[in-house]
Amino acid sequence: MEDPIDKALWMIETDVDGHFDLQAIAGACGVSRFCLARAFVVATGWPVMRYARVRRLSRAARRLADGETDILGLALESGYGSHEAFTRAFREHFGLTLESVRARGYLDGIQLREAMRMRPTSTYPLTEPRFEQGEELLIAGLGERFTADKSLGITALWQRFVPYIGRVSGQQGYETYGLCHSPDEEGGFEYMAGVRVNRTDDLPAGFTHQRLPARRYAVFRHQGHISSIHETFAAIFQRWLPQSGLQAADAPEFEYYSADFDPMAGTGWVEIWVPIKD
Repeated sequence: MEDPIDKALWMIETDVDGHFDLQAIAGACGVSRFCLARAFVVATGWPVMRYARVRRLSRAARRLADGETDILGLALESGYGSHEAFTRAFREHFGLTLESVRARGYLDGIQLREAMRMRPTSTYPLTEPRFEQGEELLIAGLGERFTADKSLGITALWQRFVPYIGRVSGQQGYETYGLCHSPDEEGGFEYMAGVRVNRTDDLPAGFTHQRLPARRYAVFRHQGHISSIHETFAAIFQRWLPQSGLQAADAPEFEYYSADFDPMAGTGWVEIWVPIKD
């Protein structure tokens, strides 16, 4: 299987009607929605569906400057269901109306998104995974919604959660979990900093919880400081997964931190648990 990011870029550039969504692209690339959303941002710096929309709008701007008059047809080709939705999206992105671009007949001063050239596949060192039949997990902690390109707030979330470790009712062990779930079309996802618990009837105010069913995982030990963990994710999804012949399941993945993990010193260890289709 080829690099899913290369394949996603190819799909975006060759699509003629703009009707695919994140699920369709991820399925064609052999990965889950969340895997594609995270890997695409790491590799390109863009959320996948935002990149797709901006590429469509950029192509539309070129055609308008060349004199295109069929606005509804152009809207449909660009993935919009109406003239009004297309007009609004175009104006919000470029700060110009469709009519003004067509009347000008040139694109000077308009920031178009050109087709992206893929960066080389990650060469970050990656240990061979082990495979685990993970048992059911009940995780409780503090959660927030993030976008894949604006996830720096995850560090602050962990800082708020740390004082609760060892004080959560029903907590099992001192290992901690960074749980990623519920991706959306914009590259957003829910992230929870939490611990394993055996009940949820007396959680601190503001806590949330997720129950993960028993399933199979590929487990990777991250090498290096925690600040480079995104490199391990890139190596998993761009290099290991395409070569493995396996597919990531559309299910939550998580980071598993040792009880003695120190994020500042980088001591202790962290594993990445990737759900795998049976």
